[in-house]
Amino acid sequence: MVDKKTKITESLTALLTHVPSSSYEKSPNPVLAAQKIIEKSAWMAGGVSGALAVPVGPLGMMTVVPDLVAVWRIQAQMVSDIAAVYGKSTVLTRETLVYCLFQEGAGQLFRDVIVRAGDRIVLRRTSARVFENLIEKLGIRLSKRFLGKSISRWIPIAGAIAVGWYSRHDTQHVGYVTMDFFSQSIFEESQDPE
Repeated sequence: MVDKKTKITESLTALLTHVPSSSYEKSPNPVLAAQKIIEKSAWMAGGVSGALAVPVGPLGMMTVVPDLVAVWRIQAQMVSDIAAVYGKSTVLTRETLVYCLFQEGAGQLFRDVIVRAGDRIVLRRTSARVFENLIEKLGIRLSKRFLGKSISRWIPIAGAIAVGWYSRHDTQHVGYVTMDFFSQSIFEESQDPE
């Protein structure tokens, strides 16, 4: 399991070192535009994840980390696209990306970085060292997903369907968290002397 934790943390670090850009522009109806982006991304994530879950047994186990990384990449692009349609690409930082992607796992870790104050959100940038520390802790928490996804690799067909459905549902959840986040007033605050 330690090896998988390391692979997941390394994959997260590689994914989150750069925030994806978007080809979308600010929309006059960001809610509708974001919903379309979410549906497209959810189907894509479900398809990729389901396809990678088709191999069973030991071969299937080798596809778990690539599955997670592929879904995270789709979700990261979705977050960037939603930020763009809300006209908030300038406040899409690595911290906000992590928050939107992993709110359930990262919400507590990032409580001092992203602060909700009523209908406002205050962002505090972190140093590279602090950010790497947070990603390492997040990697440990997310390695639990590895266990859940790996069990399905031993169940032919039904496992692939379940994994695809879960990835689709998870991507929709990330999308709606992102919509909520970027619909708020967001202010940046420089921080962290470390």
